[in-house]
Amino acid sequence: MDYKDTINLPRTAFAMKANLANREPGMIEAWEQAGLYRQILDHTADRPLWILHDGPPYANGDIHMGHAVNKILKDMVVKSRLMAGYHSPYVPGWDCHGLPIELQVEKKAGKVGYKVDAVTFRRLCRDYAERQIDLQRDGFRRMGVLGDWDNPYLTKAFIYEADMIRALARIIEAGHLMQGAKPVNWCFDCGSALAEAEIEYRDKASPAIDVLFAAVDRDALFAAFGADPVAGESGIPIWTTTPWTLPANEAVTLHADLEYVLVAGETEGRVLVLVIARDLAAAVIERIGMRKTTELGGAPGAALEHLSLRHPFYDREVPVILGDHVTVEAGTGAVHTAPGHGEEDFQVGQVYGLPVTNPVGADGRYLDNVELFAGEMVWAANDHVLDVMREHGTLLHSEPFEHSYPHCWRHKSPTAFRVTPQWFISMEQGGLRRQALQAIKTVRWVPGWGEERIAGMVENRPDWCISRQRTWGVPITLFIDNQSGALHPDTQELMLRAADLVEQEGVDCWYADDIYRRLGVDEERYERVTDILDVWFDSGVSHRCVLDERAELARPAQMYLEGSDQHRGWFQSSLLSSVAMHGAAPYEQVLTHGFVVDAEGRKMSKSLGNVVSPIKVMNTLGADVMRLWVAAADYRGEMSVSDEILKRVADAYRRIRNTARFLLGNLDGFTPEQALAPTELLPLDRWAVDRAAQIQQQVQQAYDEYQFLHIYQKVHHFCAVDMGAFYLDILKDRLYTTGRHSLPRLSAQTAMFHVLEAMVRWVAPILSFTAEEIHQHVPGERGTSIFFETWYEGLFELDNAAADRVRWQRIMKVREEVSKSIETVRREGKAGSSLAVEVKLWLDGSLREAIESLGDELRFVLLTSEAQVADLGEAPGEVQRIKLDEGEIALRVTPSSHEKCVRCWHYRADVGSHPQHPELCGRCVENIDGPGETRRIA
Repeated sequence: MDYKDTINLPRTAFAMKANLANREPGMIEAWEQAGLYRQILDHTADRPLWILHDGPPYANGDIHMGHAVNKILKDMVVKSRLMAGYHSPYVPGWDCHGLPIELQVEKKAGKVGYKVDAVTFRRLCRDYAERQIDLQRDGFRRMGVLGDWDNPYLTKAFIYEADMIRALARIIEAGHLMQGAKPVNWCFDCGSALAEAEIEYRDKASPAIDVLFAAVDRDALFAAFGADPVAGESGIPIWTTTPWTLPANEAVTLHADLEYVLVAGETEGRVLVLVIARDLAAAVIERIGMRKTTELGGAPGAALEHLSLRHPFYDREVPVILGDHVTVEAGTGAVHTAPGHGEEDFQVGQVYGLPVTNPVGADGRYLDNVELFAGEMVWAANDHVLDVMREHGTLLHSEPFEHSYPHCWRHKSPTAFRVTPQWFISMEQGGLRRQALQAIKTVRWVPGWGEERIAGMVENRPDWCISRQRTWGVPITLFIDNQSGALHPDTQELMLRAADLVEQEGVDCWYADDIYRRLGVDEERYERVTDILDVWFDSGVSHRCVLDERAELARPAQMYLEGSDQHRGWFQSSLLSSVAMHGAAPYEQVLTHGFVVDAEGRKMSKSLGNVVSPIKVMNTLGADVMRLWVAAADYRGEMSVSDEILKRVADAYRRIRNTARFLLGNLDGFTPEQALAPTELLPLDRWAVDRAAQIQQQVQQAYDEYQFLHIYQKVHHFCAVDMGAFYLDILKDRLYTTGRHSLPRLSAQTAMFHVLEAMVRWVAPILSFTAEEIHQHVPGERGTSIFFETWYEGLFELDNAAADRVRWQRIMKVREEVSKSIETVRREGKAGSSLAVEVKLWLDGSLREAIESLGDELRFVLLTSEAQVADLGEAPGEVQRIKLDEGEIALRVTPSSHEKCVRCWHYRADVGSHPQHPELCGRCVENIDGPGETRRIA
């Protein structure tokens, strides 16, 4: 007879081959046609609100793996909050203003004022940003990220631009705005001041020089050290790596408490008498080649305050002043001080009332009135400065010096500190620094080191320069009195009225000639500010422009999530603006992720050929494999990706998918109404549900703690080991061979149904497409989408959970050792499969108790045709012995001498004993012609 029709083979429409690259786009189209995102919002409307606020990517360029990591992490967080029972709207956004878009438009249209007017230029920038948004949006949607893609927030939107002005008005009202000529990081290529977050540090070679500032009054210099005057050129040497700043020098700074020595010596035929910090004296003497040196005396820096020195090449005198920023880490212990070119120089210069000389223009060239160097580019002028000092005899030493130097992150070119009139949000005048540091303590930082990182940055940061001298951005809508420089007395009202106009017409209205008339401002007395706002202000006030404005959102957000560089950027600008406006942080939690690198830890680079494109990955392996990679990579550090790494992740994906397919296939014909009560399930099936309950608890906790790597590990282990290598491996015989509607099979199906219902939810935030596909194939009526669901509540634990879990763990250990021994027999060619052998075990203690609890169903657990248990003390000397933590096992595996049942493939003594079914074992006869076999355990 052909017994094929008596076997319950798996059957499901859930495909074995995922074919994600082809299947996923169709699912996205179906989601969008059905308005799935809106359906989810409607379905979850009555739940508690939980908001992840999107940090806007810049609207320029194709998406890269960094984008993929960021958006997928956000999507996993949002979807896990849906599973946890929250209402979690996600409004994506884009940062649209700023220089990179200006530069792209300039390439085609030219610079403003040359080939194109400002109004046309801004329109072209707006159009360019829109095209980039469409390009990036398609990529983000393709990743399976659910959100309000048809109504994102855009910083170029009129309403957003207007709300930025309203936010600034609120900050001004709170007393945080100041105007001043202060040194700011300036990019000569940008032609604008830069924000802290727009600076990166790169190696740069500079001339390191020692320069003599000669004493005007030699006697006063010697008197400060209690020394008698001696012959020689006397003064204070400074050390600097920026010779081009010397035309702006206004002082030499010493530390009041450092000890300085007066050293006389010879070098190249000259007699020098120099003031040097004692700790650096030996190094300076060696560097400048002084010989026959004599120490004439010692004195603290304070003793030399107000001493007059000669500038090294200009005909002017500069004072000795005191400052705490002077150290003995390098140099001479004396610092060349140019208030126009350095933050610390500026601050100490304010204390002493020094002139703030700024001899450098916005293009990086010395101004026309600069003696000796007019019109020269500052970087090229270094050599000229050295030549001039050689002529004056003030250059004591010069050598190349490699050091870390601030560069513009866009142009990769070195920046310079320049004093220019700018608008600042003060860190001190309204107590913003103190309030911000307090607010940081109220936030949960993930990972925890983020708190110390951002606190250190806020503690040490200068005032926030919010003005830029560019075209494409939101104007600082202020009017300044031409005579006094004071703000218009009705500034708040005027800003709010200007914001109303911008909301209707866009920012061009501010630059129109009739803005004075429309706002009722005296054009003869007041001048409008034409600077635009720093782009970090644009995104930094999104809490005001988005969270406060959208009905479905609220402030503070539960989470901000971005890359680790945003402690300097968006996290900080959002914090400062929110504290300035409301006295509190705009977020309750901040999650930080690392950057994407290749398998060797190298940064992605076209020149290295190691760039991995997310579009290519999705078009070959599918978005779900890329999403699984994001979960499997530890986002807290650098995230390695390569073709080989993605291949391994694809293998893990197949394991999870195949587990789901096995469960679905063997649920064919099952309905939830047929499910047995927990007390009716076989012990092995109860163990499976209990194991799923344990995993679910761990998975939920991991999602709550944003430990996505742990989820990947737990779920993969559950599928590969708990299910694949143990439970489902054992279950096949019962599922396939017992009666289709029998209690043993129904027990297994009940357990599998519970496991699958739980597992599809575990993976839904990560494997969104696959989970949605599984969800549609699970038996029973269910909601439109898996994202309507919450964590599965149908799981249950074992009655005597602690003891029973230990017992099953012992059974699994013994089974693992038996399987190894069977595999050895198979490799030796003595048996074709595990069912072709018989096993005898000798055990004692807890191991024997666990194994004997299986009774005559031990063979089903071991996947053998026969299995016997005896006392360890009776084991023959020649059998295999294995040491385990809980005792010793002795075992023997022998090929079966019995015939093989053609239906269940077991080798049994009773095969052929039934005349009507000569090829079957007694159990199979019972299952097809009798009442069916009884199972007690497995």
